[in-house]
Amino acid sequence: MRILVFGGTGYIGSHTCVELAARGHDLVVADNLCNSSPRVLERLQAITGAPVAFRNVDLRDRAATEGLLSGDGFDAVVHFAALKSVGESCERPLDYFDNNISGTLNLLQAMRSAGVRRLVFSSSATVYGDPDRVPVTEDAPLRVTNPYGRTKLVMEQLIGDLCTADPGFQAGILRYFNPAGAHASGLIGEDPAGIPNNLMPYICQVAVGRRAKLSVFGGDWPTVDGTGVRDYIHVLDLARAHADALDTLERTGAGFTVNLGTGTGVSVLQLVQAFERASGRPVPYEIVDRRAGDVAEVYADPAQAQALLGWRAQLDVDAMCRDAWRWQSMNPTGYADPD
Repeated sequence: MRILVFGGTGYIGSHTCVELAARGHDLVVADNLCNSSPRVLERLQAITGAPVAFRNVDLRDRAATEGLLSGDGFDAVVHFAALKSVGESCERPLDYFDNNISGTLNLLQAMRSAGVRRLVFSSSATVYGDPDRVPVTEDAPLRVTNPYGRTKLVMEQLIGDLCTADPGFQAGILRYFNPAGAHASGLIGEDPAGIPNNLMPYICQVAVGRRAKLSVFGGDWPTVDGTGVRDYIHVLDLARAHADALDTLERTGAGFTVNLGTGTGVSVLQLVQAFERASGRPVPYEIVDRRAGDVAEVYADPAQAQALLGWRAQLDVDAMCRDAWRWQSMNPTGYADPD
């Protein structure tokens, strides 16, 4: 298929481009580079052995988005183009509504105008808020607790309403749990701007010497060791799921919503210990007060992804830590490093 990957220079988007290229798809990457580096394109070429077609387009620019969709004969779109920090969304909710919701509306209108009727959407387990029980299934109540999660839920609803109005429009909605790891080459990985919002890149930056220690928010949760438990999933498993989702849409012609996780919870301290084993480096930490809005444990029931897509996670926490450390040690300051 000829596939437009919007947000394709970001963390998950770039890894998905590698997987899609490996399966023989013809890709065009579109991004406004507001939260990623153009150097990703060089790294993708090095991994795939082929130039990457790139378009600098902001989804909020309706004319540019329509022009891109109308001219290239795409069979499908994979949509990663969203701001994604929970904390930042609380400080800048209007920016998140504008970028994530308005951008998605523009994309859907452009797809419909161009007759492109197959979409894979990057959603999030944040749509579940504080779930009533774990593991979390796709029919759990949706109740977001922050502006970022609200944008993801609204984006899902926009897509769902279009699918209802136009039965020929097919969408696969993928609700990620906690992506981690990097490509085995060490050429691409997670490079957050500023202070990392997610645990794994923060651990990486402590281990490489960019930060003094890790703050662990709460040591008195009702969990195996008192620290929060989450479902970490290797970014390469996530990338494979997107390719499987496209195959499933093509094969069945029916949309779906699935959780993407391992189905196993890992505590903060268990992840720290696994990273220390993988890197051979200490990760100093201190227990601090809980953060408002945090919960004790959240992990997925991924059975539906296996049933519908034939997908299951294959890489464990040790692999995530090993690959994340390879990326960070080869690129101590991320994509800012000279090659």
